[in-house]
Amino acid sequence: MRNNIVHIGAGELTYEIRAIVDIADKLKELGIKTNMENIGDPIAKGEKIPEWMKKIVADLAMKDCAYGYCPTRGVLETREFLADLVNKRGKTQITADDILFFNGLGDAIQKVYGFLRREARVIGPSPTYSTHSSGEAAHCGQKPVSYRLDPDNNWYPDLDDLRLSVKYNPAISGILIINPDNPTGAVYPERILREIISIAKEYDLFIICDEIYHNIVYNGQSTKPISDLIEDVPAIAMKGISKEAPWPGARCGWIEVYNADKDPIFEQYISSILNSKMVEVCSTTLPQKAIPQLMTHPEYPAYLEERRGRYERCSNIAYDILKKIPGLKVNRSNGAFYMAVAFDKGRLTDKQSLPIANPEVKSLVEGLVNQPGCSLDKRFVYYLLASTGICTVPLSSFCTPERGFRITLLERDEAEFTQIFESLAASIGAYLAS
Repeated sequence: MRNNIVHIGAGELTYEIRAIVDIADKLKELGIKTNMENIGDPIAKGEKIPEWMKKIVADLAMKDCAYGYCPTRGVLETREFLADLVNKRGKTQITADDILFFNGLGDAIQKVYGFLRREARVIGPSPTYSTHSSGEAAHCGQKPVSYRLDPDNNWYPDLDDLRLSVKYNPAISGILIINPDNPTGAVYPERILREIISIAKEYDLFIICDEIYHNIVYNGQSTKPISDLIEDVPAIAMKGISKEAPWPGARCGWIEVYNADKDPIFEQYISSILNSKMVEVCSTTLPQKAIPQLMTHPEYPAYLEERRGRYERCSNIAYDILKKIPGLKVNRSNGAFYMAVAFDKGRLTDKQSLPIANPEVKSLVEGLVNQPGCSLDKRFVYYLLASTGICTVPLSSFCTPERGFRITLLERDEAEFTQIFESLAASIGAYLAS
């Protein structure tokens, strides 16, 4: 090319959660039966959408208004409905104009980071959901900045690490919270959220809180939305229907903006995000129109409770199986539908392997694990996939020095779920002993 046309942050855009699917597809062609436990799509794992929910969507699809543009911020009656949900709690008051819809939270994340000044950094958790870390790193063309989640303390944030990172890095302008957390399944108690808000207030930062899993909390745990605690600190809450309804294919998420009027710089920043949506015209109309009907349907609470109960049972099955294995840091998931497991430091080597019966599969995997830069946990994930068909995601791909894997809790058949985790446990034991 005459000029270098590659964006400064192009190298930071990675998404191992889907990248490993290419490897799984190659193994399928070679006859390996796979259990895809890599991506948080309940539909792909057999989630049955209830008829009442389908009827709401079908009825809307028969109305002409569902096929047109909506206002740039989103469907007004839906934004009024969502603002009312926040206002009824009484802690923070917003209007419909403080809500902005996107084509999924992936779209929201790219714009929220993409319209920051290049020098401004948002510190995120480590490990963290890779769409956040990649988006933040890509906007400035540098590696992500992060604070530690502690696998020896329920994957809770290391608040001392966060405070020191903020104190000694003046470029940090915001703090990312994911609650409930992806990839760890941790649910943060109120005291932790208050302390993070306190740090933001002390250093004049804003907060981004990804709450896409807020209504998927179990095992007797509880948390609060950031709107209940934020006081006068500028903040963005990220929400959507992809995990809760669940309707990931709708690509429908939104942000709620708190305290934009408290800081002129933050207010201008939010205006720039709105202006970028104006260029796009609007986000998808039909799913926005469905939200009030879905969330107020009389069967919706019971539907959510059934799903929470199922994830709770799977969380405990998984924990009870894996906690017995020496060499692992295992925490019970209390929210979302993921489990992050870390290996004890020094337990992984570049000599370990699992038996692979198919010579072609073995050759493929050995080629992959011998590539430069293949992390030790990615090596384990490849061997696990080829040996058992269980597809997980290496923990190192979630912007963390910890080595391990993330696995979903989405398998609906509990007998099959138990078998998967028993096979996983046996494979871990064999791998560490090899």
